[in-house]
Amino acid sequence: MGASRKTVQIVILIGVLLIGGYAIGKTLFADDQGPPGVGDRPPDFSLLGMDGEVHNLSDYEGKALVINFWGTFCPPCVEEMPEFQRQYEKWRGEDFDILAINLSEADLPVANFVRQMDLDYPLLRDVNRRTERNYGLRSYPTTFFVKKDGTIMEVFVGGMTEEQINERVERLLET
Repeated sequence: MGASRKTVQIVILIGVLLIGGYAIGKTLFADDQGPPGVGDRPPDFSLLGMDGEVHNLSDYEGKALVINFWGTFCPPCVEEMPEFQRQYEKWRGEDFDILAINLSEADLPVANFVRQMDLDYPLLRDVNRRTERNYGLRSYPTTFFVKKDGTIMEVFVGGMTEEQINERVERLLET
């Protein structure tokens, strides 16, 4: 009976150590921030643009902002890019900007896509996918609508029509 008791004690001890180690690991390495949502401030970033300049989120402080995560591999992303371009042109001169963040694709396909679509709003490159992780992206496209006070008004997951984009930009500019 003593040998089986010792075996049970060892099994219980190993179980306690495994569960304790897991709990400690989750606590030490947890991302307690989670993805940003309505009312939060979007995570800061510093990304290289297709224009060769470094763009920091802080550069756009005080502006209504649309931050769109996209990829050339994503059909809804491709469909909405010209719609964002029309909105960019429509609201030019307002305290408003659009930032399109490409999701780690190679330079050549992105440059060809931008040229083919004739896009001239800021297109940024998230080469190491750090910004994508900080924003907690799960699917593409995902668009963050940020008010002039720097807080998120809405997060929209999926493709949008020009009318849907316009309605949200109008609300952004009213705040």
